[in-house]
Amino acid sequence: MPHRISPPACRFCCWLLAAGGLLHAGESSANEALVHQEFLYESAPFPECHASTLVETANGLVASWFGGTHEKHPDVSIWVSRQVDGTWSAPLKVADGIQPDGKQLPCWNPVLFQPPGEPLQLYYKVGPSPGSWWGMLKTSRDSGIHWSDASRLPAGMLGPVRNKPTMLKNGRILHGTSDESEGWVAYMETSRADATDWKRSAALNRRDEFGAIQPTMLRHGGGRLQALFRTRQSVIAQSWSDDDGATWSSMTATSLPNPNSGIDAVTMQDGRHVLVYNHTTRDGEFPRGREMLNVAVSQDGVLWKAAGTLERQPGEYSYPAVIQTNDGLVHTTYTYQRKKIKHVVIDPNKLVLHEFVDGKWPAAANAAP
Repeated sequence: MPHRISPPACRFCCWLLAAGGLLHAGESSANEALVHQEFLYESAPFPECHASTLVETANGLVASWFGGTHEKHPDVSIWVSRQVDGTWSAPLKVADGIQPDGKQLPCWNPVLFQPPGEPLQLYYKVGPSPGSWWGMLKTSRDSGIHWSDASRLPAGMLGPVRNKPTMLKNGRILHGTSDESEGWVAYMETSRADATDWKRSAALNRRDEFGAIQPTMLRHGGGRLQALFRTRQSVIAQSWSDDDGATWSSMTATSLPNPNSGIDAVTMQDGRHVLVYNHTTRDGEFPRGREMLNVAVSQDGVLWKAAGTLERQPGEYSYPAVIQTNDGLVHTTYTYQRKKIKHVVIDPNKLVLHEFVDGKWPAAANAAP
């Protein structure tokens, strides 16, 4: 059974324990925006996991991730769990990297996407490394219970490399992708809703300016889109489109740090934007790297405010996926110490926002959302 924490009476104590003592005696209370937290499973048939993805279907939430002996091991496969009546089903292996000759290659970075009127889509990568992997696709007509045979994407297409796609005004699907074969270069791919008719954009960055991968998209209305990127330059980078993804501006740095770790963001129903990321650097004093996982909110995608700390303790808390469900709640899943996938539910209407101080994470936002 998953580890579940929901009764309001225990919320404060559980966050005090789970988040490494973020709240201390004498503080008023945990932020009421925290609705629920849990692990998707307590035990699994694999020792390590990473890179979760999350989607809402007509029959509830579905999550996926890769799991195996360790990242890059040939036995790493794609696993799925469905939330049924408030409980997550046991992890089910739905894809592996077994080749026609019997050789097994590792799987990577699943991405779930539910296009309107189409089966649920599960994109993932197969290959020895991110520099040599290729894109794969499976579909499900029953919200993740049964899955089709795997099909390989057209040559040169990877599909969404880590974060969820978005639908354009013309009905096509925009997939943020990137190539790691010769440096880090980000692209956009588009397809029809049924995952046919693939096209790829020109590169969105120059290698001598940014090493950028894994775009996540925000919507600003009127065909204006914003892409945020993980980079090797210790910052989250951005690019903008004013024509619904047809062309993109030159990549620039945002005001937010990035310790070379995955990020994800979503535009909410009220037009605000939520970002889940590690507000840390790679080096320096604790917390650093992937030891602190944070939530920030912005009205315009430029000025961000701190909204809460999901994790702040030694270890790895990384690769978040974030969505908003039809009921208005925000859900995020993320890697917890490479051993489990954690799920947190937030009420965005109750978030308390704090200004950054010289770009640093404010102590007032160290509590959970």
